Amino acid sequence: MPVRSTPGTASIANPEGGKLFAPSAARNLDVLADLLEQVAPPSGRTALELASGTGQHVVGYATRLPQYTWHPTEADPSRLHSIDAYIAEAALDNVRDAKALDATAAGWSATQEPQDLIVLSNLMHLISTPEARCLLREAANTLTPGGRLVIYGPFLRAGELTSPGDAQFHSSLKAHDPEIGYKDDFDLLDWAHEVWLSPVEVIEMPANNLALVFAKGTA
Repeated sequence: MPVRSTPGTASIANPEGGKLFAPSAARNLDVLADLLEQVAPPSGRTALELASGTGQHVVGYATRLPQYTWHPTEADPSRLHSIDAYIAEAALDNVRDAKALDATAAGWSATQEPQDLIVLSNLMHLISTPEARCLLREAANTLTPGGRLVIYGPFLRAGELTSPGDAQFHSSLKAHDPEIGYKDDFDLLDWAHEVWLSPVEVIEMPANNLALVFAKGTA
């Protein structure tokens, strides 16, 4: 699948001492770490972060959930160095080096070890519907039985945009690339069901975002 560009306002990351710093990642890190503490499988040991971005999140997750060994991944080569720089600075023994991985590409699950937890934040609105469905299928293939997939970001709610800011951002995404934009929360639930992922919780998050938590069946 093609590598997609996004509007400059969709992912702002500034160079900072050999790393990239995204203000939005800094703002929502504690909220997301709180979420993962609440919904991560308590007996889980391995966690995969898709689209790790700058690397700010994964070191925060590894600090808050030390029982997990974290595996950051990223499709953008320019961000892999930043992720590893954050990991080196944090000096944590439960985070592995960042690996190149396009979460929207078919077949990536065949290259991954089984994971008890997969985390994805702020990507669904930046990819097409076929790419989103592929990501869900590959994530389902990677999860262990009983493992959980946590997806965070902005969504349509039953087909509706629920704030002026969301409407403006969605319009800017569609103007930049007609194939991307906000996905509908009900559609995502349907796509997950098709790949044998069951909804656990749909949680309202700050700034009008949602967290959708899915579990892989044990049968």
